[in-house]
Amino acid sequence: MVLSGGLVLGLHTLMSLLSPHEAGAIKADHMGSYGPAFYQSYGASGQFAYEFDGEQLFSVELKKREAVWRLPEFGNFAYFDPQNGLASIAVIKAHLDVLVERSNRTRATNVPPRVTVFPKFRVELGQPNVLICMVDNIFPPVINITWLHNGQIITEGVAQTSFYSQPDHLFRKFYYLTFVPSAEDMYDCKVEHWGLDEPLFRHWEPQMPIPLPDTTETLVCALGLALGLVGFLVGTILIIRGTCLSSAPRYRGPGSLGAGEWVTLNRMGWRIILWGARSSEKGGIDK
Repeated sequence: MVLSGGLVLGLHTLMSLLSPHEAGAIKADHMGSYGPAFYQSYGASGQFAYEFDGEQLFSVELKKREAVWRLPEFGNFAYFDPQNGLASIAVIKAHLDVLVERSNRTRATNVPPRVTVFPKFRVELGQPNVLICMVDNIFPPVINITWLHNGQIITEGVAQTSFYSQPDHLFRKFYYLTFVPSAEDMYDCKVEHWGLDEPLFRHWEPQMPIPLPDTTETLVCALGLALGLVGFLVGTILIIRGTCLSSAPRYRGPGSLGAGEWVTLNRMGWRIILWGARSSEKGGIDK
């Protein structure tokens, strides 16, 4: 998409209807509403959508002229004639022409979009996956997205959604790429928008865990074995010490022992019997 100065002048022709976010005073368990609906002169593009509880169920695009359900299963439970959506877009276009003639033709403010690229599933080399390029904060809803594989444009296996509404009349859009990840592959999501001074590239490539070298694995195993041995030795010492302390007799005082016996406990719990002498009442010494 070439963004020339002449195209930028057409931005003032954008018209957006109020979305359900403006009805903040309304409180209900569930809410269904038609919107967002818009038409813009650039490329004669427009969109009509229906939302339930703030989530889009389907949309009708002016160029496709058909109802596109957000999920194919939704079409099994409901029906919408796309002609009704096209008629609403035509009414918006008529009002837009009147507003353009009566306005001062002030150009709308371009908002730089935000871009995020991520895989749908956990990446496994050689296993099919889907790469998602999420672009939000879009205004006006005119944008061009291109997928690049190793620097080359790819068009197969790509898909996109319609514009989803956000608060403050901004938009979000998703772009998908079906691929099989390989360690040598690199992907880029290229975004072109009037809010950007130049095309924005979001790079992505598989990030696989780096295997540990053999020396590191050996060191980790040796360290774990050493810690295990130290823990075993410390535990054994504590068990022996606890057993000795619990089986040793308590000291009951000198008067409770026989003549010449004296029992003490050292710090390690060993019993020591000392033989000595005790004075008799007559002043003699009993051996």
